[in-house]
Amino acid sequence: MSTLNSIKAPIAEEMKEFDVRFKAHLKSNTPLVDRVMNYMVKRKGKQLRPILVLLTAKMLGKVNDSTYVGASLIELMHTATLVHDDVVDDADMRRGFFSINALWKNKVAVLIGDYLLSKVLLLAVDRKQYELLGTVSTAVKSMSEGELLQIEKARKLDITEEVYYEVIQQKTAILLETCCVVGAQSAEATTEVQEQMRMFGRELGLAFQIKDDLFDFEKVNLTGKPSGIDIKEQKMTLPLINALQNTTASKRKQIIRTIKKDHNRPKKVAEVVDFVRNSGGLDYARSKMEGHLQKAAAILSTFPASAERTSLEEVIAYTGARKK
Repeated sequence: MSTLNSIKAPIAEEMKEFDVRFKAHLKSNTPLVDRVMNYMVKRKGKQLRPILVLLTAKMLGKVNDSTYVGASLIELMHTATLVHDDVVDDADMRRGFFSINALWKNKVAVLIGDYLLSKVLLLAVDRKQYELLGTVSTAVKSMSEGELLQIEKARKLDITEEVYYEVIQQKTAILLETCCVVGAQSAEATTEVQEQMRMFGRELGLAFQIKDDLFDFEKVNLTGKPSGIDIKEQKMTLPLINALQNTTASKRKQIIRTIKKDHNRPKKVAEVVDFVRNSGGLDYARSKMEGHLQKAAAILSTFPASAERTSLEEVIAYTGARKK
């Protein structure tokens, strides 16, 4: 299986430079803000987003100041949305660490998210990167709309596969495709090439979210994620949607009733998990995920061979095989 270290190999020096610049963007004259920022930097995640920006730029040309600015804009924006998401979800943990709202309460967390979004605006304006700002801002708008669409549809639990794809395109895929577009824009790629990379990022993002959906039905000791957590939160994911589409009307009503009324009862949640596992829903979702990964690989194959293209191909493999 591809590892993040092997994926980052062609941009190892660029990632070091990005880390230095990103930390500098987080600095504040307010001690409380600095304490929170330092805590966030120490628990950084996989950094998949800046990796995609830098690999795309280097594959298409070279990493330059615009590339670093673009990667920072996306990472600042993404971090802000995570902080706000934890407040909305009342989540105490994030990536195995206490969330900002758990340590500093909701008011501070909301303001920290706002601070990060203001940094996006100020950095882009200061560096006169208006095109990149427009691209990133469009992603923020789409992600917000996707979240609201999911909330609206979740009330009735009547999400079709078509609506599901609309939600995950707006919520998840948009962010990865934006990374690839920003990388291409910073390398001054043609509009056609930018669109190719957008579609690559979209297919990768769709597969990434379906993989997350599959985690919900895997054993805890394999994924580290409690089985059925999406069901407890009454989220309609692809394995469940497919399972409901391929069962009797009476069974469908029973499962939906269980999700609505008994989503806080572990035994009942386990029954829904078993239903999806035994219905072919997981196999269907895996096949859809593989289809998106194959489309992403086909797009990459149109570019000349390079170390950066190889790493992006490894990102595809990593997405399908990751355990968390």
